[in-house]
Amino acid sequence: MKIQGNEIRPGMVLQHKGELWVVTKTEHVKPGKGGAFAQVEMKSVVGGTKLNERFRATESVERVRLEERDYQFLYEQDDMLVFMDMETYDQIELPKDFLGERAAFLQDGMTVTVESHEGKPLGVKLPLHVTLEVVEAEPVVKGQTAASSYKPAVLENGLRVMVPPFISAGEKIVVNTEDLTYVKRAEG
Repeated sequence: MKIQGNEIRPGMVLQHKGELWVVTKTEHVKPGKGGAFAQVEMKSVVGGTKLNERFRATESVERVRLEERDYQFLYEQDDMLVFMDMETYDQIELPKDFLGERAAFLQDGMTVTVESHEGKPLGVKLPLHVTLEVVEAEPVVKGQTAASSYKPAVLENGLRVMVPPFISAGEKIVVNTEDLTYVKRAEG
């Protein structure tokens, strides 16, 4: 299936240079001169080598269709993540670096979608939004407007995200798992 360069997202699997690659990171760039492009970091499915590639927004790339099954995250053991198939109750283990920095979003009992190609797990799709508690946030500077700047905050899973000035430690926020950004204050 062909997709445009600006549609590439982390977790997708692409056929590129005769190999299968899992997209680990994307950054969409719109330079002042020239056309927009996606700076894509990929990891080879077979060899595990990394590749940084630029795809123009209008360039076509081949996305590989994968089998998708729902798994429940059970626990982390050493450097392995253990998941259970929701239908067969079979368990699989995947290395923690398989998810990269997104592994920090895993929570006990969380349902994820494991994508495989010919029986080999290639990617894990997390829920798009996850609710986490802010454990550390800089205090608001008096006179600072909400529009002027975001401030760094540390979440319960150790990740750092930028949040609006009105967010303080102890509050729960919703975070986008694809680009690690603040979405909104959690309700309740």
